[in-house]
Amino acid sequence: MTVAELATLVDGAVLGAEDASGREVSGGYASDLLSDVMANAQDGDAWVTLQRHVNTIAVAQLKNLSAIVVVNGRQPEAEMLARAVEHQVPVVSTPLAAFDVAGRLYEHGIRGRRTL
Repeated sequence: MTVAELATLVDGAVLGAEDASGREVSGGYASDLLSDVMANAQDGDAWVTLQRHVNTIAVAQLKNLSAIVVVNGRQPEAEMLARAVEHQVPVVSTPLAAFDVAGRLYEHGIRGRRTL
């Protein structure tokens, strides 16, 4: 699944780095705690979160995430979108709750890959 397909699936829109929306999503991770994402998200994951500030872009870069999915209809801050474009990190905004986004992704074959 591509980031563009993910955006359609979650009734969302790609708001930053639209030209990177062809990037492949190979897994998913849902968390609102940046340190948790840094410790546990994996390369190619789509990160589902309500965080909408610029620090999320740094985390996405660090972990080589495919996209950041901002939930609950929250709109990313302008600085976040500017940094997303600069560093080619797609940002998807969706009106859905995180639980619903995770469910839709799971239904379409995107799995969390964290092992204990």
